[in-house]
Amino acid sequence: MVTTEHLTFERDGATAIVTMNRPEAKNALSLPMLVGMKDAWEEIDSNDDIRCAILTGAGGTFCAGMDLKAMGGSDAEKYQSRMAEDPDLHWKALLRHYDLRKPLIAAVEAGPWPAGRDPAGHPHQGGGESAVFGVFEAKRGLFPLGGSTVRLRRQIPYTLAMELLLTAREVPAEEALRIGLIGHVVPDGTALDKALEIAAVIGANGPLAVEAILQSVRETEACPRSTDWPASSNSAGRLRQQRRHRGPEGLRREASPNYTRS
Repeated sequence: MVTTEHLTFERDGATAIVTMNRPEAKNALSLPMLVGMKDAWEEIDSNDDIRCAILTGAGGTFCAGMDLKAMGGSDAEKYQSRMAEDPDLHWKALLRHYDLRKPLIAAVEAGPWPAGRDPAGHPHQGGGESAVFGVFEAKRGLFPLGGSTVRLRRQIPYTLAMELLLTAREVPAEEALRIGLIGHVVPDGTALDKALEIAAVIGANGPLAVEAILQSVRETEACPRSTDWPASSNSAGRLRQQRRHRGPEGLRREASPNYTRS
């Protein structure tokens, strides 16, 4: 079962909607939420009917970060066995140690979301006008363990990445759009609608092609030139298994080919 008391999993056609559902705590991460997220990613990858996923938060906010007190609270007790079975569960839930092979879109409403903290390798992010982004650990005397020091400088110019990492300042949605941290700014309350719109367009494309493109971009983002082309060719080779998909010939016969995974 994917849904937990702090995480809901829903379907909208070929799109999976993963909702952090703890609005009374600004959707701060708890163990029930992390368990649900980890299970959600595995369900998304294993279900061929799902083409794209959306991560969002309930109650008009996104996520306030980790709630360390809740990790040892009463809500966490029945999930402690899951952590014992897989001590890496929390990093898989946060996509640090799990590569989701399908596109993931973050639909961010008001409240801070750590810049560069993913969705790992999934750059499709949209924010409501009141959404705030940033890397806040330095302000608290902490090191950003979620990958921001690695990923942020790949996503935006080095100088800006260093400024955000070292100042720990908040980045309003409009600035985040301008520097390439997110792809869209929409009126508050409509981030999920925009994400669903993008997901529907992605879901209409060839699923194996989408996955191969995502994999190639992820594998080559930090490659030297001597290895990036071979890695890209490997992804293209994997796509050739899509023999029965209606590719160029199908596009000539139909305006909107209906792709399957077989």
